[in-house]
Amino acid sequence: MSKRIYLSPPHMSGKELEFINEAFSSNWIAPVGPHIDLFEKEMCDYTGANYAVALSSGTAALHLALLLSGVKKGDEVFCSTFTFAGSAFPISYLGAQPIFIDSETESWNMDPKLLKTAIEERIKKGKKPGAVIVVHLYGQSASMKEIKSVCEHYKVSLIEDAAESLGSYYEDNHTATIGDFGLFSFNGNKIITTSGGGMLIGASKEKIEKARYLSTQAREPKPYYEHWEVGYNYRMSNICAAIGRGQLSVIEKRVSRKREIFKKYKETLAAIKGISFMPDPQWGRSNKWLSCISIDPQLARFSCETLRLALENENIESRPLWKPMHLQPVFKHAGCFISGVSESLFNSGLCLPSGTAINDEDLTRVIETIKEVSRSHNSSSLHN
Repeated sequence: MSKRIYLSPPHMSGKELEFINEAFSSNWIAPVGPHIDLFEKEMCDYTGANYAVALSSGTAALHLALLLSGVKKGDEVFCSTFTFAGSAFPISYLGAQPIFIDSETESWNMDPKLLKTAIEERIKKGKKPGAVIVVHLYGQSASMKEIKSVCEHYKVSLIEDAAESLGSYYEDNHTATIGDFGLFSFNGNKIITTSGGGMLIGASKEKIEKARYLSTQAREPKPYYEHWEVGYNYRMSNICAAIGRGQLSVIEKRVSRKREIFKKYKETLAAIKGISFMPDPQWGRSNKWLSCISIDPQLARFSCETLRLALENENIESRPLWKPMHLQPVFKHAGCFISGVSESLFNSGLCLPSGTAINDEDLTRVIETIKEVSRSHNSSSLHN
């Protein structure tokens, strides 16, 4: 069996150990330490964010963003349906109700027109949303000018889930810096990792400091433990922050490699009928976190599941596109505004191996496997 080719494994820069050793030699092993402060500063410098707080996960960051947006039990929160469940679960943490908004075809992200329709309909029924969560899917920014305009018009807090889009831009603005709050994930499969972690960013110093306070169990600044509010154990550790600093030092190299991988797939698979790629709208730069394709089985004569199984047979990991939240059993009673775009993409889409450490030989192995699937299915159809 050939070696396993993973979808998007961690890729170390070499500087992580240097920073970790600094933490060990100074005995900053506890959940606080200088690397956390430096990681937050360096993230602000890179993204252009005003303020940041490093946390244990992107999900934790979203939970705090909703809290700081004033979302409470019984409120409705509008959220992209085409996303990972971590984009929606924090809504339920607060006892609020998710309302899922479908995608448009230009970027596969939240449809601004559908968002506007949804807000207007809910306001007519006396249910103005407590917040809107827009996801920058697979590293591609959503149509933020239109989405932000809608949210500003109706005075609704806008939260950007940029878990997958560090290194991506909408026009001249880094994702997560356009709305009221933004968040990143540093999970092991992201473009950079801290092994596990996330970050919340925002323009309000007061609100980000409140997030910092809540993330450390809402402990009051006293010599003994006193708490006036319910807090959370959400702070990133100094060791994880040290890893993150090493990773962030090479972020532009990682973005460049991700984009090279996407370009290679697109150029070499362009001749295969029925395969199309995630759109690349010209309103910004995508980090191409994962290279995603959509397959028309009538034209290609094979399905995305057929291809996934064929790749797996060659010890190559791939993954279907996100199953929309409005189709998830856990959210079967949630409201939604659906156009059918996300369902179609889920049924036809596949994420290809996109790890930045993949070598040309392994990338060619993936490509040749896909070409062979196409040849075998089209050859058999000619004989039939």
